[in-house]
Amino acid sequence: MSRGDGATPLERVRALCLALPECNERPSHGSPAFFVRDKRCFVMYLDDHHGDGRLALWCAAPDGMQHALVSGDPDSYFVPPYVGHRGWVGVRLDRSLEWDEIAGAIEEAWTAVAPKRLVEGFTREA
Repeated sequence: MSRGDGATPLERVRALCLALPECNERPSHGSPAFFVRDKRCFVMYLDDHHGDGRLALWCAAPDGMQHALVSGDPDSYFVPPYVGHRGWVGVRLDRSLEWDEIAGAIEEAWTAVAPKRLVEGFTREA
């Protein structure tokens, strides 16, 4: 599932997350997770979480985004357990989503939890 560049999905996710300002990685509940300033989690990487058969990300999401994505493409997006009630969205890495869509979900997740000034500085640079 390297999609052509030789990198594993985790390596690709890691590169996308760690490219964002003040992001770091550490395990959370036994899975790789990505945090802003080592405080607020914005993405978790889960491979067959409790036998669900999914290779997926759980991503923080702006208000209303979870419903829009899940209802628009239920094969690629889902409501994740534990964090779904907070509006987080599950993003399937084992489906046909393009990596630019996955990158967009990661950036949206970072934007949803990062401090406002940090987000403003990032968007001015981009």
